[in-house]
Amino acid sequence: MHISDTIKRGSLRAPHRSLLRATGAIQSESDWDKPFIAIANSFVQIIPGHAHLDVVGRKVRAAVRAAGGVPFEFNTIGVDDGIAMGHGGMNYSLASREIIADSIETMLRAHCFDGVVCIPNCDKIVPGMLMGAARVNIPAVFVSGGPMAAGRNPTTGQALDLASVFEAVGQLSRNAITESELDQIERHACPTCGSCSGMFTANSMNCLCEALGLALPGNGSILATDPQRDVLFQAAGGAIVDLVSRNIRPSEILTRAAFENALTLDMAMGGSSNTILHTLAIAHEAGVELRLEEINAISDRVPHICKVAPSGLHHMEDIGRAGGISAILKTLSTRPGLLHLEALTVTGCTLGETIATAEVRDADVIRSLEAAYSPRGGLAILFGNLAPKGAVVKAAGVAPSMMIFRGPAVIFESEEEARIGILVGKVKAGDVVVIRYEGPQGGPGMQEMLAPTAALAGRGLADSVALITDGRFSGATHGGAIGHVSPEAAAGGPIALIETGDIIEIDIPRRELTLRVDDTVWQQRRVHWKPRSRDLGRGYLARYASMVASADEGAILKIPSRSSQSEPRPIGRTALP
Repeated sequence: MHISDTIKRGSLRAPHRSLLRATGAIQSESDWDKPFIAIANSFVQIIPGHAHLDVVGRKVRAAVRAAGGVPFEFNTIGVDDGIAMGHGGMNYSLASREIIADSIETMLRAHCFDGVVCIPNCDKIVPGMLMGAARVNIPAVFVSGGPMAAGRNPTTGQALDLASVFEAVGQLSRNAITESELDQIERHACPTCGSCSGMFTANSMNCLCEALGLALPGNGSILATDPQRDVLFQAAGGAIVDLVSRNIRPSEILTRAAFENALTLDMAMGGSSNTILHTLAIAHEAGVELRLEEINAISDRVPHICKVAPSGLHHMEDIGRAGGISAILKTLSTRPGLLHLEALTVTGCTLGETIATAEVRDADVIRSLEAAYSPRGGLAILFGNLAPKGAVVKAAGVAPSMMIFRGPAVIFESEEEARIGILVGKVKAGDVVVIRYEGPQGGPGMQEMLAPTAALAGRGLADSVALITDGRFSGATHGGAIGHVSPEAAAGGPIALIETGDIIEIDIPRRELTLRVDDTVWQQRRVHWKPRSRDLGRGYLARYASMVASADEGAILKIPSRSSQSEPRPIGRTALP
């Protein structure tokens, strides 16, 4: 029996069938005996990673039809972080993740689909769809639109990406380049459709989908414009119909082992710090206990074997050429205990079976474990009196000279204030920039700090100034950038009590973040601290700020307390009906 029989079987469902016929999706009477497959697309023309997904959706629909399913396509929203950055639009970025998850849940449950193919690509769309798929728990396959090719500076031949443009703005502010040179970088940095070409958040999450087991091999690294992407779309259509026939659901794939595999890959490739936030949220929806404090244990045992922009010179096209994510996983599998090779994937096989034939084709791009850049992973969680519940740093992007750092605080109360302050020279070498009231509640929505960190890089300060925030960083950020400081300023966290000139110590090898202030001073400041009020109106951001949890919990939404109820349990580990 199919879940979709709920809306298509029996005389009581004649009205339902009449409406289904009107869609044009029912092409023959035999279609009533086939599984109904949702195609959860995210085509929007304002995101380059999604501008081509209308075409992708048609290809996946055809693949599902050819495999014996009946496809029905719908779209979610999408926010382009790069375009939303630097103004109030960025407050909606992380918040959109929850809308997307809820949209997936709504569409799948309201229409009793048997399975779903999710077509994300960028930023919050990938984790939002993962959260929705985990929540509803019907067979699911993820196939993204693919990464963008790196750009090329026609004058120098240098590889370019979106971070190059942000950093060029900082270079212009100190007269290191001309307006004409900035224009040239702008025009050539993003040459094709696809998710931005470095190991930024979008590509990090699409790669993690392979390690989680919900995407087919190649999902993270085959370029959006590569004909091999069409082969992947075809395979996804066949895979979802097979999963439905075998009743293999996300709950069988998204296990504790799968999340450990994903974090292991993350550490090995030095993914975006945003992956930590999203992985915690996805695990919550999957009913898997995963705590921020556990992540350092994984980082400590996983060597960092890839350096992709912004941490290195390579881009996603190089990862694909070198063997893709399967080759990274195959390399990790050579050391017993790093991966759970028995974990199930949407191929219907185990992870070990799926990567068995993978091989590294360029050892400069994907290093051996013995030749790793570092014996520890590319992400780290810091704790201390400034971050009692943790903070996240992309250690892979931090210069050796910045791994231990000490300096006076230069405080900004918002991303916008910091960006302008840095560009006009308010920050000097040796400083620690503090950007606060940008957390999940305080922002709201944890604005990304790519513009401030790129401004530091552009002004030549990336290796001499640290930055800490209760907000987030773009995956394109590199340098001594520490985010997700928890508790956040809006909740009265220690970051709210810092004053200009306070000495902050960062020790990444020891995983410590410390404010050098006497306990007596701490207490005096806490007595005088008052929450900041902000009128968010009556729209979505006001509702979001009232429900969002701390970054150390993945910035999930919590159901408002009813009679002091405890933490809400994930809904839907069994599918309806």
